[in-house]
Amino acid sequence: MRVQPQPWWTSLRPARLAAAAILLGLATRGNSQGKACSLATADELQAALGAKVTGMKSQGVPAGAADICMGQTSTASIMLRLATRSGQAQGKEAAGIEAAKKMGAQVEVKTDGPITCSQMIPPPNLAQYGFNTTCSVAKNGQVAAIEVTAKTQKDMIAIETLHKLAQKMAARF
Repeated sequence: MRVQPQPWWTSLRPARLAAAAILLGLATRGNSQGKACSLATADELQAALGAKVTGMKSQGVPAGAADICMGQTSTASIMLRLATRSGQAQGKEAAGIEAAKKMGAQVEVKTDGPITCSQMIPPPNLAQYGFNTTCSVAKNGQVAAIEVTAKTQKDMIAIETLHKLAQKMAARF
């Protein structure tokens, strides 16, 4: 059985973990159970990531939580999310970015209309938890996101690559 890499921020203390989760848009409520896997096709993911994508399946989540679909390539884990956007996320996301930077992470954020993408490179002592690229798109009170966590920095997915997928996802919810 293959173990998926866990994002580096999962090893952090609870207060800092909460800030990192807010940054990645996890502070949302779900209302579209089972639809996250329809945000991107396996072929689209494979073309963007340059590797065969396997195991894309909906995750059992509690009522009210974000709808999540997960899979992997040989070098990364993939998560698609669909949720109702919390109205107070913006200030909390900025605080999450600052907390990650204070811990030594390199953070890059790019916004283009309703699409926000970020890359997080952990400090060397947390590199074993992976290198993250995430794009989210807000539309009609919902947010869809694609998150790719690579095992190594050389396998990171470029923001521009995920941005193209986020544009396609925007038409699907």
